[in-house]
Amino acid sequence: MPVNLSAPDVRSLHPVAGVRIGVAEAGVRKANRKDLTVFLLDEGASVAGVFTSNRFCAAPVQVCREHLHGGSAIRAMVVNTGNANAGTGAAGLQAARDTCAALAQQLGIETSQVLPFSTGVIMEPLPVERIVAGLPAALTDAQPAHWGRAAEGIMTTDTLPKAASRRVEIEGRTVSITGISKGAGMIRPNMATMLGFVATDACIAPELLQPLVCELADASFNRITIDGDTSTNDSFMLVATHQAGHAPITQLGSEAGQQLKAALLAVAQELAQAIVRDGEGATKFITVRVEGGRTGEECRQVAYAIAHSPLVKTAFFASDPNLGRILAAVGYAGIADLDQTLIDLYLDDVHVAVQGGRNPAYREEDGQRVMRQSEITVRVLLGRGEAADTVWTCDLSHDYVTINADYRS
Repeated sequence: MPVNLSAPDVRSLHPVAGVRIGVAEAGVRKANRKDLTVFLLDEGASVAGVFTSNRFCAAPVQVCREHLHGGSAIRAMVVNTGNANAGTGAAGLQAARDTCAALAQQLGIETSQVLPFSTGVIMEPLPVERIVAGLPAALTDAQPAHWGRAAEGIMTTDTLPKAASRRVEIEGRTVSITGISKGAGMIRPNMATMLGFVATDACIAPELLQPLVCELADASFNRITIDGDTSTNDSFMLVATHQAGHAPITQLGSEAGQQLKAALLAVAQELAQAIVRDGEGATKFITVRVEGGRTGEECRQVAYAIAHSPLVKTAFFASDPNLGRILAAVGYAGIADLDQTLIDLYLDDVHVAVQGGRNPAYREEDGQRVMRQSEITVRVLLGRGEAADTVWTCDLSHDYVTINADYRS
C-alpha cells in the first residue's frame, strides 16, 4: 500500500491553456488497460527536458534528445507503457522514429516535432503497429482536462496515479501549473524509471526553460531514491505554452520568475515524493536530512549512502532501531577527512548519537516509537560547515522482492 498517498482528485487538476491530452488502450503489453497517451501542444509552446544519466539509455530517450537539439518547435509528445524500447538496438531506434512519424502524419506536422517516451519491460521489441493503431483513439480522446486520465495512462507497477496542480497570480494574471509522474521502482537520483510531465501557461522566455527544468529536477526528482537503480528511460519534461497573458518572464531571479519557480517546484516535489510514497513494497516514507557539511555535494553524498543502504532500509521496514547502521553508512559515504567525534544523529525528535557516540539519554523504546511511524525523518549533523541537503526514500520490504521477481509474469 502507498504511504499516505491517495489518487488525485481530478477536479483539482487545472487544465493548462494550450495543452490537450488523449489516452487510449493500445494493448502494448496487456489488454484492457490505458497504455497510450498523447500530449498535443498549441503552436508557440516551448519544451525542455532532462533525461536519464544511464549510458544504456532507451531508444525514445535518444530520439527525444535528437529532436530537442534539432531546434524544431515541439507540437506533440507520445507515451507508451508496457514496453521500454530499451536494449533494442537499431530496430528500437527505428521503432521510436516510426512512432513519431505516424503521429506527425496524423497531425500534419514534422516528425521532428514529436517526442516519444516509453516505459516498461527492457529488451523486448516495441509493438509499433499496436501503438500506431491506437493513435486515432488517443487523438479523438484529447481534451484539456484529461490530466487524470494521463496519470493513469503512464503507470506501470505504480499502484496509484500521480498528479499535482497549482495556480499562482503573476502580475494580476492567473497562471496554471499541472503535472503527472509515474514510477515505483528502479528509482535513483539522476532520474529513475520515471516519467514526469509538467506544463504551465506562464509566459517565460524560451531560453530560460532548459536551465529551469534542470533546477527543478535537481531539487525534486534528483532527490529521491527507492532501490538505487538508475533506469534507461527516465525523462522529465517541462512545457510552457505562454498563454497566461502576463508580461514575459525574462529573468528567473525577478519577482515573477521566483513566483513561477516556487510554484513549479512545489508541483515537481509533490510528484517526486509521490513516487517514493508509492515505492514498490514501501511501508514508510523517510526523509534523510544532512546538515553541517562543507558543501551541498558532500551532504548529498552522506544522505544517499544512508538512503541506499539495504541494511538501513530493512531496519526501517522491521521498525528495528538498529541505528548503528545509519552511522556506518555515514562513515563509508566517502568523506575522507570526516571526524566522527563531531557527528550527531537524530531520529525525528529523538537524539540518538552525540559527538559520534550513543547519547546517554537515548532509550531504545524512543527509537522504536519513531521507527513504527509511517513517516520518519533521519537528521545527521556533520559538524563541518553550513551546507545542508535532503533526500527522500522508503524502506525495503518483502513485497519489493516479490514485485520485481514477478515483474514479467
